[in-house]
Order: sequence, then structure tokens, then C-alpha cells
Amino acid sequence: MINAIQNGTKKGISMTIKLSKVTIPIYIIIKILELTPFFLYLSKFFSPVMKIFNLPGEAALPLVLGNCLNVYAGIGAMSALNLNSNQITTLAIMISFSHTLFLETAVIKQVKVDAIKMVFLRIGTAIIFGILTGQLLGGN
Repeated sequence: MINAIQNGTKKGISMTIKLSKVTIPIYIIIKILELTPFFLYLSKFFSPVMKIFNLPGEAALPLVLGNCLNVYAGIGAMSALNLNSNQITTLAIMISFSHTLFLETAVIKQVKVDAIKMVFLRIGTAIIFGILTGQLLGGN
């Protein structure tokens, strides 16, 4: 029993360190970006699209990071923004459907599944469920 607790603790600490290496730098970068005019421009640019999901324009950042890098990059970006629980839930659902697209598409190709169809399926379900969740929960 003590061995299991020690191993679990070691693995837990190790995983926390690994995840922190992704989430903390992303958090810091987003916080720095918020201080620049670029962030405001980015937010305004994506605002019309993100309104479909009842999300602010800046919510595009965690969505892009989650899709291009990994879930933890998306989480780091989400935590840096002033989002309410409804917006976080909508984003989390969307990212859960379409996270890590590049890496997982390469894996999908290896198992002889049509990668193009799978990418469209994953992005499509993220969009559909993002719209449904955003409408159901509302943005505020």
C-alpha cells in the first residue's frame, strides 16, 4: 500500500511538472499579449465568428492553441482570459472534440483511416456542439 502511494505521488508530481511546462508559459504569453494592441486587434477580428458560440473574440486563442498544440495549451490560454463558467464549458467541449489536430491526424493516417474525413468530423462536431452549448448556456 505504501509503495502504491509513493509511486502515485511520484507520478502525480511528474505529470504536474510536465503539464506546467505547457500551461504556465502559455498563460504568461497570453497575459503579456493582453497588454498589447495586437490582442485587441485579434479579439475584434475573431469576434464575429466567436459570437456564433456566444464567446468573446479572444476565446479564439485557446481554441487555436488547443487544436494546434494540445489540450493543455488551450487550458493555459483559457485560464489567462476573463471567461465565465459558461464560456469555459463551451470552449472545453469544443477543444475536447478537436484537440491536437496535427499529431492525431498523423496517428489516424497510420491506422489507415481517412484522415481528411476524420479532421472534418472532429472540427464539425466541435462546431456543432460549440454552437449548441453556447446557445444552451448563453455567453453570460
